[in-house]
Amino acid sequence: MSQWTRRRFLEHSALSLTALAGAGLAQSAQAIPRRRAMANDTIHLAVIGVNSRGMDHINGYINRSDVVITAICDADEAAARKAIEAIVKKGKPAPRLVQDIRKLLEDKELDAVSIATPNHWHALGAIWAMQAGKDVYVEKPVSHNVSEGRRIVQVARKLGRICQTGTQCRSQKGSIDAINFIHSGKIGKVHTSRALCYKTRNTIGKVDAPTPVPAGIDYDLWLGPAPEKPVMRKRFHYDWHWQWDYGNGDLGNQGIHQMDVARWALNKNALPKTVMGLGGRFAYTDDGETPNTELCFMDYGDCQLIFEVRGLKTDKLKGAGVGNIVYGSEGYVVFTGYDTATAYDNDDKEIQKFTGGGDHFGNFVEAVKSRTRSDLRADIEEGHLSSALCHLGNISYKLGKSEPFTAMPDMGKNPLVGETFERYKSHLTDNGIDLGTATYQVGPTLKIDSKRERFVGDGAKDANVHLTREYRKGFVVPEKV
Repeated sequence: MSQWTRRRFLEHSALSLTALAGAGLAQSAQAIPRRRAMANDTIHLAVIGVNSRGMDHINGYINRSDVVITAICDADEAAARKAIEAIVKKGKPAPRLVQDIRKLLEDKELDAVSIATPNHWHALGAIWAMQAGKDVYVEKPVSHNVSEGRRIVQVARKLGRICQTGTQCRSQKGSIDAINFIHSGKIGKVHTSRALCYKTRNTIGKVDAPTPVPAGIDYDLWLGPAPEKPVMRKRFHYDWHWQWDYGNGDLGNQGIHQMDVARWALNKNALPKTVMGLGGRFAYTDDGETPNTELCFMDYGDCQLIFEVRGLKTDKLKGAGVGNIVYGSEGYVVFTGYDTATAYDNDDKEIQKFTGGGDHFGNFVEAVKSRTRSDLRADIEEGHLSSALCHLGNISYKLGKSEPFTAMPDMGKNPLVGETFERYKSHLTDNGIDLGTATYQVGPTLKIDSKRERFVGDGAKDANVHLTREYRKGFVVPEKV
């Protein structure tokens, strides 16, 4: 149990039940009954977390005749009121405002929730909602750590809930057709899948003292499972992405989309055999803790996955900036967006283009009505596995040691890996980083037992600690279902 004593485990489990019971959500072995949505039903839905991505959720449902947004839930009352005003302006009935998710989930008429909170709330919000009898659409990454993701899957399976992951590339025709092209062997045997998150991120600034929580925000609710600490960033919203207690850096923010496509292309439904991460936060010193430049290398034995995060100014690679490149023995496919891709042969001659969008929210709604998990384009287990890859890369990085750029780590025999590292160094030089004096953080190559979803071998003791976290009383993600 990753260095958990039996006493701590029992306390952990007890806290979970206490928290759920206090919210009216304690479960027996059976799911709480709720009105079963059928093909012709109207689905009563609440959107949880509406300061940013949650508004896209609202827009994804608001024009559907089979969905009524009955509630808006957010620890930030001002954000919730703004969302309600936007709904009313579109001629829809005003949903009720609920600040506390626990109160929201007491509503037995509520069929489903759509979660767009900060990352540290995704797992607990999804689990509580399913235990209260609701179906769930949960944003990416579905978890803040590896263990949480598996727990969401277990709850969904045990209670028979429909649970969609917010990786919308899975519903885009362009991406689907390109993946089918790859899986059908049209570029030969795939040996490497590269994911790119080339997205410029400016400094978030640095504060000398804690900043006040904005008026109207219930900070205890906002923190939820995260440790109780003062706010140490200038901008309360969004910049939490770059602090480990709440976010997962761009690897788990934007990058999770490309990580999902990379794994999808490899057709792998398990964690890799090994992972190694390296990088740093270059060009500025601020309150951000996560790397703005990061490389992750994952080995599946018969193929590899490479991930590149670049938060500093950079050029695209083969036309892809936020996208993917999948390499096979007979050619490669470049994903230049969520719904566009192009296949080439090994002489760089274009073979085929793929385009076309889709409706990921609509896919969720249809699966809620059909009660058929296989109808989902991005079932929660897909979300868990792809989110876990991001967490694994970050774990290696966090366990790393500071090294000079003259010390190149052992990265194996794949020539694309060495080439990636050389471009990484050139990228930093292009952004004014003196590699003669700078250092970067080099993580260990960690072995993974993919069935148990745990680290094994050298470094496993320290790495397994990062598979979960300590939870605040009242906001505990249960260790076992």
